[in-house]
Amino acid sequence: MAQKHPVHEVPPAPKLAVLSLQHVLAFYAGAVIVPLLIASSLKLDAQTTIHLINADLFTCGIATLIQSVGITKYVGVRLPIIQGVTTTAVAPIIAIGLAVTNGEGGNAALPAIYGSIIVAGLFTFFAAPYFARLLRFFPPVVTGTVLLVMGTTLLSVSANDFVNYAVDIPDVTALAYGFGTLGAIVLVQRFFKGFLGTIAVLVGLVGGTLVALFRGDLAADKVQAFHDAGALSVTTPFYFGIPVFTLTGCLSMIIVMIITMVETTGDVFATGEIVNKRITKNDISAALRADGVSTLLGGLMNSFPYTCFAQNVGLVRITRVQSRWVAAGAGAIMIVLGILPKAGAIVNMIPAPVLGG
Repeated sequence: MAQKHPVHEVPPAPKLAVLSLQHVLAFYAGAVIVPLLIASSLKLDAQTTIHLINADLFTCGIATLIQSVGITKYVGVRLPIIQGVTTTAVAPIIAIGLAVTNGEGGNAALPAIYGSIIVAGLFTFFAAPYFARLLRFFPPVVTGTVLLVMGTTLLSVSANDFVNYAVDIPDVTALAYGFGTLGAIVLVQRFFKGFLGTIAVLVGLVGGTLVALFRGDLAADKVQAFHDAGALSVTTPFYFGIPVFTLTGCLSMIIVMIITMVETTGDVFATGEIVNKRITKNDISAALRADGVSTLLGGLMNSFPYTCFAQNVGLVRITRVQSRWVAAGAGAIMIVLGILPKAGAIVNMIPAPVLGG
């Protein structure tokens, strides 16, 4: 009888729970930063921000289950892969939201954003089988340049978070929080290896927020939003209204997803190498279809576009735990976190300059 591949083995329940939680910790900061950055730039209130965080985590969990467990053999690559919101989409999403509201932002920006995400998800799903044939037109120098440009556009978002944190907090204090957080992240990444190195961003966010808590510098409205948050809440489709479809918005998000498809392809090949599993065109198509379904679901469920999270691919390499059911367990944990508004409210309390750092 053929031996079961380690990818399909199910660890004992206690070990599975610990390993899954480890993936959530490595993933968490990268997941929640996207809705926080978008909410900050679009001037969304605390309650809306909390809802976006919870919707993101809830949909991340479902997306991870789709990718790791699979839906038939055509959707989901069935590897130990965690799905999360792509940071590539942050700047275009902010631009779409500001464009449709003449720079005002607010909740009125969200229907057009979700309309473009829905279209991009459908595009990704149907383009998946053909995309592998086009990979030769996207050498690393092209995709790297585009990612660099999109990454540098986020610098202005971070810079805005460094100052004007609160009317009663001096700018020099805000700058100290921002650069202090940045320094902590760099130091952890530089001097710590293994798992600690993978959660450097989480360490910076938690550390900066704890300092602000002890100094009494947390925003009063965000603290009140934490107290007001309910015990349980599940996001509902079209919570912010019926999606609005704009041509420029849809085209922008399709371009984002084309770049994301290249990124996903690289992550799938890297994961296949780690777990000693040969990756075929069918595997790539299944992974990209999962991205498409997850992104479509994000547009319906008040979240954002999805892709494989590279830091979790690195964690698979570090831990040498190859089971896809560990990733599925992480997805289940994220779904639970996504229905706990208090969890989203805690994240919402992260000071803006700490987030900027």
